[in-house]
Amino acid sequence: RLGGGPVVGMGWDETRWPENRPPLRSELDRAAFGGAVFLMRVDVHSSVVSSAMLAASPQVRSETGYSESGHLTESAHVAARMVVQGGLSPSQRTSAQRATRSRAAALGIGAFHELGGPEISSEDDFRSMMQLATSEPGVEIVGYWGELGGVEKARELGALGAAGDLFADGAIGSHTACLRTVYADADTRGAGYLTAAQVRDHVVACAQAGLQAGFHAIGDATMETVVRGFEEAAGIVGPELIRLGRHRIEHAEMLDDDLVTRMAALGVYASVQPVFDALWGGTDGMYADRLGRERALTLNPFASLASAGIPLALGSDTPVTPLGPWEAVRAAAYHHVAGQRLTVRAAFAAHTRGGWRAAGRDDVGVLASGQPATYAVWDAGDLVVQAPDEAVRAWSTDPRAGVPGMPDLTPGAPVPQCVRTVVRGEIVYDSGVL
Repeated sequence: RLGGGPVVGMGWDETRWPENRPPLRSELDRAAFGGAVFLMRVDVHSSVVSSAMLAASPQVRSETGYSESGHLTESAHVAARMVVQGGLSPSQRTSAQRATRSRAAALGIGAFHELGGPEISSEDDFRSMMQLATSEPGVEIVGYWGELGGVEKARELGALGAAGDLFADGAIGSHTACLRTVYADADTRGAGYLTAAQVRDHVVACAQAGLQAGFHAIGDATMETVVRGFEEAAGIVGPELIRLGRHRIEHAEMLDDDLVTRMAALGVYASVQPVFDALWGGTDGMYADRLGRERALTLNPFASLASAGIPLALGSDTPVTPLGPWEAVRAAAYHHVAGQRLTVRAAFAAHTRGGWRAAGRDDVGVLASGQPATYAVWDAGDLVVQAPDEAVRAWSTDPRAGVPGMPDLTPGAPVPQCVRTVVRGEIVYDSGVL
């Protein structure tokens, strides 16, 4: 509870409940004895609010995505979320940010990408997080400010780009990812928030300013819109300037071979979250419920992206899935669709070098003489050579191939435990084992 304010929670997923529906406003009213409640869905693209919460934010009723049931999507959800976040005190915010950096360090994370923006947080929130990274020891932070046309604001805030969660659509679980054809379980194609012209103009402005551009895009219709916008931008400033920018698409979940080829030609990075597939993929997961089995099995095509030469950066999209680097590596290596699996080493590289390269930093991500000493020490048990894909296993597991071993990431096996995390030569986490 936020110090006398509403009860705030997140993480509900109605597809795992017998009722297979969101909570109702009336149910929250009874459970909270009339108190103010704000509960975000696990994908943070929809929420449910109580009557008292609506009374405290009456403007929500006039926004797109409002429902009398208390279930909010699109701009209604964003409006309610901003009211809740506006109730955080500076001390509460700083405490949460410190806890996040501390948790990341304990998991062997030496740096993370902070995706701020006017529809996610506030400028004060973003500044506070970035200031912590320079004023207190700990995990490094690479900041992005996701605001359409926000080049000057991104510069003012010290962000690497006007990118990150600049929403071009919503999420599959909330039925707001924008699709070419309707959802299998709802009479909607979702919501597209940007046009190709808006994407084009934003990318041109970023490219000319020397900043990264980037968009949150999940559905195939939105992926088409964003890729077309990048192509139109390349027609204005030239394809080479676009490729040099290392622009990015967050999630890039739903794309066919044509979109993969076009994205690769532009040099656009894919910031992907393998645990999405682990949690919701396969023939009986949430993706199959929302899209049908055939479409669900095309999502998160990591091997296709990598084979096309699209640089991958693995992450968690926290708070959607918990911070967990080895869990992400395992999920990429054991994708539900065998043909879309990465080798363990390739996934590891995408979660180490990939993140740094997406930030334009080629001098970090590996241990080398003269490079910044940022690394983690792990209790990993015996090292093995794993190749979940049959075609790769035929040669890479042969000792004569000389492939270095990695931790055993077989599903169900315990993940390596972090013993020490060092950032630029300074110990930021130590378990006391060494």
